Amino acid sequence: MKLTKQIATDLMAAMKQQEKEKLEALRAIKTAFIIAKSNIGADAELSDDEELKIIQKLVKQRKDSAAEYTAQNRTDLAQKELAEAEVISAYLPQQMSEDELRQEIAAIIKETGAVGMKDMGKVMGVANKKLAGKADGKAISEVVKALLG
Repeated sequence: MKLTKQIATDLMAAMKQQEKEKLEALRAIKTAFIIAKSNIGADAELSDDEELKIIQKLVKQRKDSAAEYTAQNRTDLAQKELAEAEVISAYLPQQMSEDELRQEIAAIIKETGAVGMKDMGKVMGVANKKLAGKADGKAISEVVKALLG
């Protein structure tokens, strides 16, 4: 089932069960999908990769907001953002462990022929495409720096 359809189904279920936090998170996903569709064309469909990138972006936004609220001693708002992030991240594929990530990136480095930090952009481009949805961009960047440095 395509992610867009799964979100719509879960949205209806959350409405029926009156799950407020889940409903807000699912509405945010649906809104982000609609905005992305309107940017690429009225009747266009989002690819699976585009959907995953949107979901990752929403999770990152929620976590960043939670960190900001925590810094301002607004734990009530931080908890709300973290709860939404948890609901949204359920739609991401299983995240890679650090060991798996290191192995994948080492293979990408070998494949691209990268030899130093000057080749980081080349490695990051391939890694971001290959590992989309499976690992956070920040984690990918840190591992690439460690392996190339």
